[in-house]
Amino acid sequence: MSEANQEFQAPPPPSSYPAAEAPTGPTMSTPETLANIFFEPSRVFEALRNRPRFLVAGVITVLLTAAVTFTMYQRIDMEQYIRDKMERSPRSAAQTEQQKEMGVKIGKSIGMAVPLIIPFTIAAGAALYLLAVIAFGGKMTYRQSLSVWCYSGLPPSVLATVVAILVLFLKSPDTIDPEHLLLTNPGAFLSQESSPALVAFLSQFDVVRFYGMFLAAIGLRKMAKLSSTSAWAIVIIFWLIILVLSVGSRALFG
Repeated sequence: MSEANQEFQAPPPPSSYPAAEAPTGPTMSTPETLANIFFEPSRVFEALRNRPRFLVAGVITVLLTAAVTFTMYQRIDMEQYIRDKMERSPRSAAQTEQQKEMGVKIGKSIGMAVPLIIPFTIAAGAALYLLAVIAFGGKMTYRQSLSVWCYSGLPPSVLATVVAILVLFLKSPDTIDPEHLLLTNPGAFLSQESSPALVAFLSQFDVVRFYGMFLAAIGLRKMAKLSSTSAWAIVIIFWLIILVLSVGSRALFG
């Protein structure tokens, strides 16, 4: 009996636990994603699906918006621009001078605060993307949705900033319309006497905007593993909602 006990030996403990399964698919560093989103968006979104990131791209977007806003306020007398626009409004006749001056100050303050609104726009837009993906039967986390929103908007933001800065410095300040700095849509070429609703409608057919829609469709397809049809349906629905809101608000309020 003692010999049997001596011959029995407990199995040795495992030397190490099995390694966790590594994520499949391409991987990219943040600098690589920022550069390659312009040239290889499909690979970038595949990499972001495994390791979603959005903070740096979002910060760059805010800084670009701030750069355009600062340059615009340096080149254009925004108080006079807002005042002239209010004078052309049909409601101007019913306003006192004090109300007009208050409106000018409020309008200028809102314009200067645009860069601060961008983070809230990113958060809300990503939430809407997430809800739309779920409605279409896809699967995506909010962090992944933030990655799609920020990275699909980065290249258009860069292009829009370049165009806007060129317009601000190459055109005479008194001929610049701050609401139509981008000469990439038909609405930018209409006169100030044109119908506001028509200008708003044509402004939505923007080359830079369509570039962003193209990137967003790729991002949603790769990140949520949707079909191309479903991804494009989400993007187009968003564009149509923005178009209706823009045209409706201009038709009602000018």
